[in-house]
Amino acid sequence: MNTEQTDEHLRRRVTAHSALADVTRLRIVDLLAVSDRSASELGLTLGIASNLLAHHLRSLEHAGLVTRRRSEGDGRRSYLSLNAHDAWLLREAGAGTAQVRASRVVFVCTANTARSHLAAAAWRRVSDIPATSAGTHPGAAIHPGALAAAERHSLDLPDVAPRPLDDPVGRHDLVVTVCDRAHEELGGRDWAHWSIPDPVPAHTDLAFDEAYDSVVGRVERLADVVTDG
Repeated sequence: MNTEQTDEHLRRRVTAHSALADVTRLRIVDLLAVSDRSASELGLTLGIASNLLAHHLRSLEHAGLVTRRRSEGDGRRSYLSLNAHDAWLLREAGAGTAQVRASRVVFVCTANTARSHLAAAAWRRVSDIPATSAGTHPGAAIHPGALAAAERHSLDLPDVAPRPLDDPVGRHDLVVTVCDRAHEELGGRDWAHWSIPDPVPAHTDLAFDEAYDSVVGRVERLADVVTDG
């Protein structure tokens, strides 16, 4: 056993547990367990002042539990998400959210050409609850990079035409946006939001593989809390 790695692991655990030893910070982590949120969205849900929220977010970021990235839509906004690399720490701390019932999960992005299709395909691999994908402004076809990434990872991704988001969506549908623009366009009509960078502009295998990895990790977390209903 490598003593240095063990000591570093222990230090990270101490730092994480110290950051989580606060009711408000635990609530923040629970809210971020299945959905990324902006600071203003967190503040509205928690009902706390912006300066106090900023203090708690700094503690979580310093501990490496929370990261933030600039919106690809409204560049004035940033989204906070749990650090997937420290998911084991969050499980150890009991982070999570209450069970939610859904008859179908609908993954939404702007063009419905990459991220939303990958998310729906990844969901079908881990859950029997039906899933589909849609776009707020659907493109002409699934991006070849998404199809290639699915093939590399043995993910069954049908080459179907992008489709528009039904308006309104079904009463028992669970809507999850996987791009910032769609989330901001829906204005709160989605149940959860995942701020996943668009791989299409980069048009590289690496960009699509990173989108795939992000989608799969989040789908697995979501599947833990969604029950058939």
